[in-house]
Amino acid sequence: MKVGQPADLPKVSTTPQAASGAAAPAKKEAAATAASTASSAGVAVTVSTSVRELEQANRGENAEVDMDKVKSVRAAIENGTYVVNAEVIADKLLANAQEMLNRTHN
Repeated sequence: MKVGQPADLPKVSTTPQAASGAAAPAKKEAAATAASTASSAGVAVTVSTSVRELEQANRGENAEVDMDKVKSVRAAIENGTYVVNAEVIADKLLANAQEMLNRTHN
């Protein structure tokens, strides 16, 4: 799966088409300022006490990472030889979904 806008679709512009003349640079600058302001605006988020408890419980656990495997996968990606087995991924997604459904029905 490729993330991003496909090349065959026209690019979407967030600024209106500027009329010719001296107003065009000012409109572009205003649009850039507005986009910058909108992207830096914060959103209030609340975290439940359950999530906080889980986070505190997980802080004590050190995740074991197989660095040799990480290096080999990274090298395969860089070389363009990494192969994704979609069937295995689909099987694991279905198994996880089934496990979650079983938990909610018990």
